Amino acid sequence: MSLYRNAIWFLNGIQQYTRKGYEAACKDFDPQDLDVSVVGRSFMITGANSGIGKATALAIAKKGGTVHMVCRNKDKAEEARADIVNQSGNTEVYIHVVDMSETRKVWEFAEAFKKEYPSLNVLINNAGCMVHKREVNTEGLEKNFATNTMGVYVITESLIPLIQKSRDPRVITVSSGGMLVQKLQADDLQSKRGYFDGVMVYAQNKRQQVVLTQQWAKANPVIHFSVMHPGWVDTPAVSTSMPQFHQMMGERLRSVDQGADTVAWLALSRAAARTRSGQFFQDRKPVPTHLPLAWTHSSPEEIQSFMTQLESLARAIHSKPDEEVKDLPGPSTPQFV
Repeated sequence: MSLYRNAIWFLNGIQQYTRKGYEAACKDFDPQDLDVSVVGRSFMITGANSGIGKATALAIAKKGGTVHMVCRNKDKAEEARADIVNQSGNTEVYIHVVDMSETRKVWEFAEAFKKEYPSLNVLINNAGCMVHKREVNTEGLEKNFATNTMGVYVITESLIPLIQKSRDPRVITVSSGGMLVQKLQADDLQSKRGYFDGVMVYAQNKRQQVVLTQQWAKANPVIHFSVMHPGWVDTPAVSTSMPQFHQMMGERLRSVDQGADTVAWLALSRAAARTRSGQFFQDRKPVPTHLPLAWTHSSPEEIQSFMTQLESLARAIHSKPDEEVKDLPGPSTPQFV
């Protein structure tokens, strides 16, 4: 089954996820969708100092939005901010130094942000990582899971009360089409079983993000939630974490602006706000979250177990800052050592 999924996914990708795929899709874009001003609206973007995150931050800054850049490296963030301000002429761009793999620090940042700022219109969960050797963060969580899933879960859950009282509230998560080859593994969220394959772990995290978005949309009707696939994009992260793929695809990879287009569209356009909340987007259109006959659907019980485990892990990290949180043996009981 995994061979089938991978083959179908790659064939689809060659047609749709490449630069040519974007060039074909953009013929149907309405150019007026992004003919907007968002002066007075605030946007938070994680991983905003390079790649898709930086391109999105620049697109928003050019439209007059207030941009909160959440970045791990202060020097790189300041360099990116200077470039964004220079290109956009917008000085309402702010840096927040946070490592999204450190779960408690993410929570502390979000709680402090709520106290300092009166509103947040749009949260864009863009930061991610692909670590090929199993590592754990200070809470004992596997690093890919900590960054791609727990970081997204904690910052979003913490900021929902602020977002939902803001005008035209939206939450956008940058996922990956790679999630199509993965079924949610609710009994092994941190990839402890079997051989550790960083690419497949990343894809599993991205499936988790899609499930999260769907569940958030059901629970929070005031906020418009979406998750998206940027295509295969020529970013520093791709060249570092997938060098062979990067070299093989070469000029067929999309530019960062092409990869960021749907993120910006989801964040800025009125057309995006009119779509149904909780959907998975590719090139400004909602697309299926499962390949045909791929057996990647999850039962309600599996989804509930997934959500319960995330809630339990988050609660444990909030309440036990000095103790290492271990993987959960069951759906709701955290362990400490």
